[in-house]
Amino acid sequence: MSESARRSLEVAKEHFLAGLDYVLRENWGNAEREFRSSLTYVPERVSTLTNLSAVLIRLGRFEEAKSLLDRACLINPQSAEIALNRGLLFSEADQQDEALASYDQAIELRPDYAEAWSNRGVVLGDLRRHEEALASYERAIELSPEYAQAWSNRGNALSDLKRLNEALASYERAIELKPDYADAWSNRGVALQDLKRLEEALASYRRSIELKPDADYVLGNLVHTQMKICEWTDLDGRCLTLKERLLIGNRVSSPGITLGLFDDPGLQRQCAQLHAKNKYSFKSQLGPIGKRGRRSKVRVGYFSMDFREHPVAHLMAELIETHDRDKFEIYGFSFGTDTGDSMRKRLEMAFDKFLEVSPISDLDIACLARELEIDIAIDLGGYTQDSRPAIFAHRAAPIQINYLGFPGTMGTEHLDYFIGDRITISDDNLEHFSEKIIFLPNSFQTNPSQRPIGSQAPSRASHGLPDSGFVFCCFNNVWKITPNVLKLWASILQKAKGSVLWLQDGGETAKRNLSRELESAGIGADRIVFAGHLPCLSDHLSRYRLADLFLDTFPYGAHTTASDALWAGLPVLTRSGQSFASRVAGSLLHSVGLPELITHTAEEYESLAMELANNPEKIASLKARLAKNRATCPLFDTVLFTQHIESAYQAAYDRYHNGLPPDHIYVDS
Repeated sequence: MSESARRSLEVAKEHFLAGLDYVLRENWGNAEREFRSSLTYVPERVSTLTNLSAVLIRLGRFEEAKSLLDRACLINPQSAEIALNRGLLFSEADQQDEALASYDQAIELRPDYAEAWSNRGVVLGDLRRHEEALASYERAIELSPEYAQAWSNRGNALSDLKRLNEALASYERAIELKPDYADAWSNRGVALQDLKRLEEALASYRRSIELKPDADYVLGNLVHTQMKICEWTDLDGRCLTLKERLLIGNRVSSPGITLGLFDDPGLQRQCAQLHAKNKYSFKSQLGPIGKRGRRSKVRVGYFSMDFREHPVAHLMAELIETHDRDKFEIYGFSFGTDTGDSMRKRLEMAFDKFLEVSPISDLDIACLARELEIDIAIDLGGYTQDSRPAIFAHRAAPIQINYLGFPGTMGTEHLDYFIGDRITISDDNLEHFSEKIIFLPNSFQTNPSQRPIGSQAPSRASHGLPDSGFVFCCFNNVWKITPNVLKLWASILQKAKGSVLWLQDGGETAKRNLSRELESAGIGADRIVFAGHLPCLSDHLSRYRLADLFLDTFPYGAHTTASDALWAGLPVLTRSGQSFASRVAGSLLHSVGLPELITHTAEEYESLAMELANNPEKIASLKARLAKNRATCPLFDTVLFTQHIESAYQAAYDRYHNGLPPDHIYVDS
């Protein structure tokens, strides 16, 4: 070997090792530069080509990565590393069957390839084959016992199987092996959150951010965990950082979390778009759906993880039962836990066809919907926990609609329509939705015409309330209570002498923190009462009658909770902002004939609360009107609502068959 050739090899090796060092630090730009520099000295080195392809996959430059792998394959067709990276490429394109075949090929070429076994587990998890994924991770660990990423991935599989304590132990083993493993700290936080160990989860997220300040989604998870336990240290600063980073395009939060932090529909769309681009921008291997002929009955599929005892199911059940079977065939696609409860059984009977699809992949669910020729697919989950938006990224039906479960835009082209009304969505806010809007004439929210409720209210004493004095109530989740909301409530309580605030019990830590915050504002512990969970809906609704006024939160207000309160006869005072999530209670109040309870500023809200607290005749009048309106108003008229939403479905169906793209639809009253 000549001296110049030897020197070229040395320099190539130096750049290659520098590239590996940058990979370990996840500095993809510098890693690319070093690997490319290495190739200028030794152009046909397979390990450099494959490592550079892996970096380009990380950077989202898939065609360049594929070209490099093709080049490497010409040099060494039997390279396990090439097969591994082809698996990564297929996985990023959501072609999971092809990815699995590539990893299997890598393992066939090198049976002791721990990384291929671990990556194979990731794909099996995406395919909902969680037991097989777990076995694949355990094989990787058997081959490489100190492989921290495999331990963390094993934790993910155990989490998917709801074996949370085992998952936690797996994450902690990953951290023991690699104490600076930010992703493992974050995963540990998620497991602790699911185990309701929220203070520990908070500490785990903090450690993850210390190690990797720009990690995807962790800051949002940290802030949301703070909100769940009402621990607001540094909250303003973190929210400001979260907003600033969203605006420059960082994926710092899942979309649902921003709804409770910012009354800013533009920012919410930005967050949703970033999330959708990261998770659901793949090109589906299914391709577009071919044009179908008209049929006499439109096939509507409702997709949800909540066909059980859950607020979404309670709102939806009577609508499903009321649909006009002469015009529609109604299918239910369930991918949640089969609880076997009474609501689950009711819904299984309500649909024309109920399909349990939780064990199968998103791709296969979309294929099934296509085989059944579903015309309109309704996503009832959006970006809520355990939802599966990838079903709609694969295009399950020609028309796809975002409805009810997620009160915001999905930020993606896969959902054609969003169902709202003229109160929840103003003309100024249309630009903040990626979907076209279906405007229903009353409230967008479907409601049952009947809710079980006892004929007599329980005693105040039985719920820890004083026998006299004004009772302000809010049974929203405690994470909707912001520092500004609590400050406003404290001001109201100070002025309304003898009044109490009745809140949902969000756990011991949340109760302690809320009580401390109120005490610092001059409100004694005897002025706050916490309501425990009641498993019986009738009992829960009955206790609303003990309160005088429901105080809504902001910017994420009451939704099902507000309609529950109104059904039980309790007036709801709300503040409407710009975002959909802040305007839902206003929509319900319009539909029940009490629009005067909608305010638009903190000052208006406080002023009206005081006016009502000091005027028992006015409260009595509102309750009397509410009791009268309940039987006649549109809010609880399920038959009328069904007619309106069916008109919307028919209009969307007609546009599709007339060759017209989705556009805003206005349903007449």
